[in-house]
Amino acid sequence: MEPVDTTFASASLREHYVRGAIGLPLVLAAFVLLPWAAPWSLLLLVPGVVALRGCPTCWALGLGQTRAVCARPDGACGRADARQDVRA
Repeated sequence: MEPVDTTFASASLREHYVRGAIGLPLVLAAFVLLPWAAPWSLLLLVPGVVALRGCPTCWALGLGQTRAVCARPDGACGRADARQDVRA
């Protein structure tokens, strides 16, 4: 079986969805509130980017990687399992 790249993957789909549910609204709110509270609204980017582990594109790549790891035929779903397969 071909190894799956897990650079942006989370340990589980639930964890990844929670990161998105926290991070995406914060990033969106930072830009929506920009006209009214310019410097202060940008402070919302910090926790949003931390929750997403980077930009929204990185989060989307991680979602695909997490789904690929969790869909493996051996049933293992986790970043640590996938990293061991890559090293082996």
